[in-house]
Amino acid sequence: MNNPTVQSPPLRPHLRDARGRAYTPALGPALKALLIVLFILTALLSVTGVYLGAIRFVEWQAAKTYTNQFTLWMVLAHIVGGLVFVAPFLIFGFTHWATAWKRKNRLAVRLGITLFIVGNLVVVSGLALIQLSGWLQLPTGSIGRILVYILHLATPVFAAILYIMHRRAGPDIKWSWGGGFGVVVVVFVAAMIVMHMQDPRQWYAQGSKDGEKYFEPSKTRTTDAKFIPAKALMMDAYCLKCHKDIYNDHIHSAHKFSSFSNPTYLFSVQETREAGRKRDGNVQGSRWCAGCHDQVPFLSGSFEDPRQDPHYDAGRDQDRVQQYEEVENVLNKRMDARNSAISSAGISCTVCHAMTNVNSTTGNGDYTIEEPTHYPFAYSDNSVLQWVNNQLVKAKPEFHKQTFLKPFHKTAEFCSTCHKVNLPVELNHYKEFLRGQNHYDTYLLSGVSGHGARSFYYPPEAKTNCAQCHMPLQPSADFGSKDFDGSGVRKGHGHWFPGGNTGLPSLLSLDPNHPDDAEAFRRQSQRQADFLRGVDPEGKDKKLRIDIFGLKPGGTVNGELIAPLRPKLPPLKPNSTYLIEVVVRTLALGHPFTQGTVDSNEVWVDFTASSGGKVIGRNGGLKDGNDAGELDPWAHRLNVLMLDRDGNRINRRNPQDIFTPLYNHQIPPGAGQVIHYQLTTPADLTAPVELSVKLRYRKFDFEYLSLVYGGADKVPKTPVVDLCEDKVVLPVEGGLAAPEQTSPIKPAWQRWNDYGIGCAIEGGIGLKKGEFRQAEEAYKHLLPLDPAEAKGARWNGHVNLARIYIDEGRWDEAVAALKAAKTDDPPAPWWLLAYHNGLVNLQNFRSKEGFDAAIADFEQILDPNNQPRERGFDFTKDYVVIDLLGGALFQRAQVETDPAALDAFLLRAVGQYEKTLLLDSEDLDAHYGLSQCFDQLGHSSPPGDFDLGDSKTDEATLQSLVNLLTDGAAEKKARLEAAARLEEAVIALGQQPADAKAPKRMRYEALVKQIEPFFHQKGDAETNAAASRALYVLHRELHAIFKPDDLAASQTAKVYREKHPAADKAANAVVIYELNRAGAPGLPEGGNR
Repeated sequence: MNNPTVQSPPLRPHLRDARGRAYTPALGPALKALLIVLFILTALLSVTGVYLGAIRFVEWQAAKTYTNQFTLWMVLAHIVGGLVFVAPFLIFGFTHWATAWKRKNRLAVRLGITLFIVGNLVVVSGLALIQLSGWLQLPTGSIGRILVYILHLATPVFAAILYIMHRRAGPDIKWSWGGGFGVVVVVFVAAMIVMHMQDPRQWYAQGSKDGEKYFEPSKTRTTDAKFIPAKALMMDAYCLKCHKDIYNDHIHSAHKFSSFSNPTYLFSVQETREAGRKRDGNVQGSRWCAGCHDQVPFLSGSFEDPRQDPHYDAGRDQDRVQQYEEVENVLNKRMDARNSAISSAGISCTVCHAMTNVNSTTGNGDYTIEEPTHYPFAYSDNSVLQWVNNQLVKAKPEFHKQTFLKPFHKTAEFCSTCHKVNLPVELNHYKEFLRGQNHYDTYLLSGVSGHGARSFYYPPEAKTNCAQCHMPLQPSADFGSKDFDGSGVRKGHGHWFPGGNTGLPSLLSLDPNHPDDAEAFRRQSQRQADFLRGVDPEGKDKKLRIDIFGLKPGGTVNGELIAPLRPKLPPLKPNSTYLIEVVVRTLALGHPFTQGTVDSNEVWVDFTASSGGKVIGRNGGLKDGNDAGELDPWAHRLNVLMLDRDGNRINRRNPQDIFTPLYNHQIPPGAGQVIHYQLTTPADLTAPVELSVKLRYRKFDFEYLSLVYGGADKVPKTPVVDLCEDKVVLPVEGGLAAPEQTSPIKPAWQRWNDYGIGCAIEGGIGLKKGEFRQAEEAYKHLLPLDPAEAKGARWNGHVNLARIYIDEGRWDEAVAALKAAKTDDPPAPWWLLAYHNGLVNLQNFRSKEGFDAAIADFEQILDPNNQPRERGFDFTKDYVVIDLLGGALFQRAQVETDPAALDAFLLRAVGQYEKTLLLDSEDLDAHYGLSQCFDQLGHSSPPGDFDLGDSKTDEATLQSLVNLLTDGAAEKKARLEAAARLEEAVIALGQQPADAKAPKRMRYEALVKQIEPFFHQKGDAETNAAASRALYVLHRELHAIFKPDDLAASQTAKVYREKHPAADKAANAVVIYELNRAGAPGLPEGGNR
C-alpha cells in the first residue's frame, strides 16, 4: 500500500504580459503607500487653499481686509505642506511614469503625463510665490506675480479634473474615498471659521482703568482702549531686513529722535511734567506731548507709574513698572536714553505704520493705532524661525502691505495728526483752545496744494500731499520699491524727512554717547541744509529767495522809490540817509515759512553794507562771530515771538505756558515780505558801496540752547545755513563807477510783484496794516509791460490791484481792474476772477441782485464739475470760499421777505458751514455763521413757556436732555421742554470758568453731532425750531472757545514790550531796521563815520 503524499499548496503563477515577461503593476505597494501620503498632503493643501482663496476673494469683493493671525498660520501650513509635498510627488510621478509608460491604455498614460506636468506647474508657481532666496523674485503688485498667482489658483483645479479623467480611463475610482475627503474638507473649513474669529493679541491684553480717558489730553487712541506691548512698537530691526534703505534714512532722522533721546525735547518735556506735578499732582498733562513724541512708553502704559493705578497687578504689570523706571531714570538724567530701548524708540517704523485710522484733522495725535498682526515667529529670537517668518512675508506680501501701508498714509491728512496742534485746557489751565503749529490747514488753503483759490502764485501742477516734498523719491532696491515716476528706475520714498532740522543731528553728532553714529549725523545735518538751500544748478528747488530791490533817499517809507536795483544803480551821496528795500519770497513751500517750532527756530536777515573794505552798516550779526553766539536782538527775525500770561517770552518750548504771540513774522506760501533797512553813509565815503544780504537759519535759537545746556558758555555750535543771498554794488557820487549788474531773478517782472505783495500784507494778511499806496504803485509797474516778454505780468498786476482796491473799499476801481484782468492776454485764472468778483458783489452791492451774483461767483469756484483737474487743482476744499458762500447766503436771507424763502437760504447757508466743519472742525467763521443761522431758524416757531428751574450742567444731564429731544416716540411737550432745558444748561455751562478736569469742548461737539442729524430730518416745525435754538447756543459757545482772547493778549503784550525795546519795535506793522546802530554785532565802533 502506497503511503499517502502530502500535497504542497499551488505556487502563485507570475503574471506575465503578452510577450511572456513578468508583469509589474502600475501602482505597487510602495507607490500606493506614497499615494496615501500625497492624498493626505493634498487634503491639507486643499483645505488651506480653499480657506485662503475664500479670504482673498472676500477681501477683493468687499475691499476690506479679513486676514488675521489664524490666516497667517494657515499660510504657513499651506507653504510647509506644499514644500513637504514636492519630494514625494516627484518620486511618485517619475516612478509611476516609468511603470506605466508602455501600458496599452494610451489615453490613461497621456492623461497621467499631462497631470504630472500640471502638478509640476502647481509646484513651480507655488515656489515662485513664496520667493525663496536665490529663487525667482516677484515684487508685490507686479504683473508677473499676478499671473503666477492666477496660474497657482487655476492649475490645482485643472489637475483635479485631469486626475478624475485619468482614473476613469483606468481602474474604477473609489468614490467613498472622495466622499470622505469632502467631509474632511468641510469639517476643517468649519473649524477654520471658528479659529478665524479668534484674536490671540487680545487674550492677555491689559488697559488702564480709565479706558479711552487714559490717553487724554492727547487725541491718540488704541482700537480697544488697551495698551500695546512695547516690543510690538519697537520692530525697527525687523523692518531692516527687507527695507534697508528706508531704515538707514529713518535711523538718523528727527522722527526717530522725537522722544527722550532728543536732548532739546527731553529738556522741555521734563519741565512740562514737573509743572504738572506741582500744579495737578500728576503728569497727565504731558500725555498731550506723548501722543506724537513718546508713543512707545505712552501706548504701552509706561509713560506714568503703573503703581498709581488702583487696578495695579504686581504679577502682571512688572514689565510696565520696569519700563516706567527706565523712563524716569532717563528723564532725571540718571541714565542715558541710548541705554533704554523704550526711551530711545522715538517714532518707530511701527508707530506710523500700525495706525488704523486718521480720526480727524484736528491734530494733537488724533489717530487710532493697534498692535499689528504679524506673521508667525515675528518676535522669535531663533534665526531659523525668523527665516521662516521672512519667507512667509515674501510668500504673502499683500497682507503685509495692507497692514503697514494704508491708503491714508499717502495723504496730507495723515501728517495732520501730529503736524497740527492746539493747546487744550488740560495743558494750559487757561483756555479751552489755543492754536499751536498748523502745517495742515495752511497747506490745504495754499495754491501749492491746489485747493486754495485765492493765492498770489500757483505751481504748474499741485503738490497733492506732504510726501512729495518731505518724502522725496530716491533710487532703492528695497522690497516695496518700484518705478513710481516712469523713469525706468526702481525708487522708494525717502524716510529722512527733509524739512529743516539741521540742529538735532548736529547736537547728536557731538554727543559722546553716539560716537559710532557721529559721521552719519553730520551727513544728515548736511543733507537737511542742502534741502533748505536747494542743490539744483538752475535753482529749481530753491525754497526762498532774497532781493535787494530798491532804494529810497531820505530813509523813510514814504520816500521816492528807485527800483529795481539792477539795472538801476543810483549813486549814493556821502553823509546821506537811505532806506533800502529788501524782499524775501517763499518759492517751493506749501505752508508758511517756517511753521512748526516757530518760537524756537532762529531765522533772520543778515545785512552788511561795506565800502573800501570797511563795514559801514550792519544788522543781523552774531555776537561771537564765526557763525556762533547770540544773535543781534535788533535783527529782523522770521519767527513768532510767543509770550506767557505774565508777559515773559516762551523761551524753553514750554507749551503749558503759551498764552499769546507778540508778533508773527512768518511768510505765507507764494508770498513776499518787505524788510526796510536805514543806512546813513559816512561823510568821507568815496569807494563804491557793496550791499549784501543773507537769509540765515539756525534750528534752535541761542537762548533756548543756553537753557538746555545750562549756560551760554556751554552752548554747542550748531549749523547756520544761508538759505539765500543777494548782493549789489552801488557807485558813490563823484567817485568810481560801479560795474554793470543784473539780478538773477527770472522772470524780472516778479520783482515788482513780490515787492507789491510784501507791502500789501505788511503787518499781517487781512489785517489791512500794510503799505497799500506803495503796493499799488508797484503793481502798476506791471501794466505797461509787453505780454510777449512778460507773460502773466499784466493780469497779476490787475488782480493784485483789485486786492488793494477791495481792501480799501474802492469798488469801482476794483471792478475795472478785474475786467481788465479778464481781457488780458493771457487772462487771469477764472477762479481768481470769480473770488474777487464775489467779494466785490458781496460788499458793494447790498441787494438781492448783488448777493445773488456773489453766490454765483463762489458756487462757480466750488462746483465739483468745474475744477482745473488737469493741473491737479480742486477748490472744493477751500473752506474760506465755502464760508464766504455761507455768509452770502445768510445775507441774501436778510433781504428776503418770504418766510419760506428766507428759511431756504438759511438752510443752504447751514449746509455750507457744515461742509467747512468737515474740513476743519475748529473753524471760527463756520461756528459763528452757524450760530447766526440757527438763531434765526430757532425763532421761526416761538419757544414754549416752561418752568426750567436751576440748570444742571453735568454730562449725564446734558446727554439725557439730548436723548429726550431726539426721541421721536416721546411726547412732544416733553421734547420741547428738554430742548429749553438743554439751551439753558449750555448757557450756564458756558458761563463757568474753564476747568482742566472737565473740558467743555468735547461735550459741546458730542451734543452737536447728535442734534444736527435730528435737525436735518425735518420733523414738525416746533421741535425743529427747538433743536435750532439748542444748536444756536452750542455753536455760539464753540465760537467763544475758538476765538482768541484779544483783550488779554494786548495786556500781556504791553508788559513785554515795555521791557524789551527791540521786540517792541519789531512788533510794529511797519518796521525800519537801523544799519548804523552803535554796538551792533559786526559793526566796528564808529564804522559809518
